[in-house]
Amino acid sequence: MARDMESLSSPLFDVVSAKQRNSLYLNPYNSIHLSVPQGENPAEHARDLLRDWKMKGIIQQDKLPGIYAYYQYFKLPGSARELCRKGFVCHIRIHDWDEGVILRHENTIPQSVNDRIELLEKTLLHVSPTHGLYTDPQYELEAYLDEAIQHPIYETEDYQGVRDVLAVIHDAEVIRQFIRCLKDKTIILADGHHRYESSLLLQKKMKAINTHHTGSEGYNFHLMYLTNTAAGDFRILPTHRLINGLPGLKEAEILSKLDHDFIIKPVDDPETLNEIIIGKKWAFGLLFKENAYKLRLKPEVINTIPWHFPELVKQLDLTVMHYFIIEKALGIPGKEQRNSEHIKFDRSFTDCLKKVIKEEAQLALITNELTIDEVTQVCHSGATLPQKSTYFYPKVICGFLFSSIREDEFQLPAYSPFS
Repeated sequence: MARDMESLSSPLFDVVSAKQRNSLYLNPYNSIHLSVPQGENPAEHARDLLRDWKMKGIIQQDKLPGIYAYYQYFKLPGSARELCRKGFVCHIRIHDWDEGVILRHENTIPQSVNDRIELLEKTLLHVSPTHGLYTDPQYELEAYLDEAIQHPIYETEDYQGVRDVLAVIHDAEVIRQFIRCLKDKTIILADGHHRYESSLLLQKKMKAINTHHTGSEGYNFHLMYLTNTAAGDFRILPTHRLINGLPGLKEAEILSKLDHDFIIKPVDDPETLNEIIIGKKWAFGLLFKENAYKLRLKPEVINTIPWHFPELVKQLDLTVMHYFIIEKALGIPGKEQRNSEHIKFDRSFTDCLKKVIKEEAQLALITNELTIDEVTQVCHSGATLPQKSTYFYPKVICGFLFSSIREDEFQLPAYSPFS
């Protein structure tokens, strides 16, 4: 067991800040060297480093197949109540999107997928688990997880202030119970779309060149952290929009354009804006440097959205915001919004307020969080959500577990009850 696991773990590659990276790189054994490798050929660097770590015993393979219980204890801002998200890490079989077994809720960006697949191809290592959601209202697996977590392998406090606890289950019959419970489940991909997409592309590539493909090879499997949507301690945080660099943007003109579609109410205390809109459908906060407003869409205009989305996607707050505010009022067409340099994202209401006051942003659009029911409905419809729609909290950390899909390391030993 590592004595100082906190110094070896790191945030996921897509949420780690530049400042965090620079600090983490100073530790030669931090997991960031594998998840966000440096150098002119970063994937090759990660491959060589991984080989060195294996030879020196810095990372070692578990000699038995296992299910890894992973609990995250956390508090939300303004609340003293400690929550616990219970889950476990395991391999899942890779399925193409059209099979309807693994469901996505957002589209991937090609360049990000290319970076991830190159790293996976070179290292044949899943550096961190993606996050998947299954639904089990009977809580069949929680008792096994609760028992295992009493004997943790690691217990740390991560960069989010979250207490992460990891334990392992080696009991073969208990593992079979997990397999039976999950066998017919549909999995919603909550976080890690680019990493899962890279696994899918690698599988297709390997199947095409492997004339003896059996389906049991390591490249057919993906490392995933699974949590039960039926559990109460489950959070999706809102992601607000910051607008900057729009030429000629004037507060009065924006309000005039919004007046056709929204009921607009000035808010005296901008620090309460996020509380005023909470839980209200099609309600948003609008922050300027000097003034703040509550916006509420007029119900009769909802059917004027011309975008070719399924009805349930049109009804979402974020769709309303991106069409009626960002396209109609601010003039950024929907097809350009995904890559627009004028739109930034921030999960902190306080940060949005500060950036607008300091003129680091022209305005901020404050929104409510999506519910898990909304995410589930969109996934099952086959549609995808607007970009940056969800932020499942807390984030899984990198460094607790690695998963090799090299054949000599992936295949179970002869003494395994699953061989």
